[in-house]
Amino acid sequence: MKSDDLKVVATNRKARFEYTIEDRLEAGIALTGTEIKSVRAGAVSLGEGFVLVRDGEVWLVDAHIAAYEQAGRRTHEPRRLRKLLLHRREILRLAADVQQKGYTIVPLRMYLRGPYAKLEIGLAKGKHQYDKRASIAERDSERRVRRELKEYARDLD
Repeated sequence: MKSDDLKVVATNRKARFEYTIEDRLEAGIALTGTEIKSVRAGAVSLGEGFVLVRDGEVWLVDAHIAAYEQAGRRTHEPRRLRKLLLHRREILRLAADVQQKGYTIVPLRMYLRGPYAKLEIGLAKGKHQYDKRASIAERDSERRVRRELKEYARDLD
């Protein structure tokens, strides 16, 4: 499939600030009918979500997929556990990496690739407070440089 038939539904911007992402994987998600309809509508929040490896399976925990309004009483639980679909060797590698001190798995973004919902997960290590301050300083300086370049280009015109 082409990369341009990718529709990003939700991103976890907080994860990039709180963690250093060391590796990324694409995982499928086992969803119910009303959940996929809510995902297509963009009613997803990954901010509080995290990923667990338990009994040889990978689970998405605390990600919020809003209830589908047109379903009436037959809708889903917004914060239920959702199974992630990965190859066995990927699951084993993730489980081994999480056993190391300080590593966790976080959801980075959810997107639609054709008719399927996919989740990009990242193997992450928590940042220290000084790393977060450095990230803020770097972001501010980039913003300042962009602003100056914009003003400089405007002065040339």
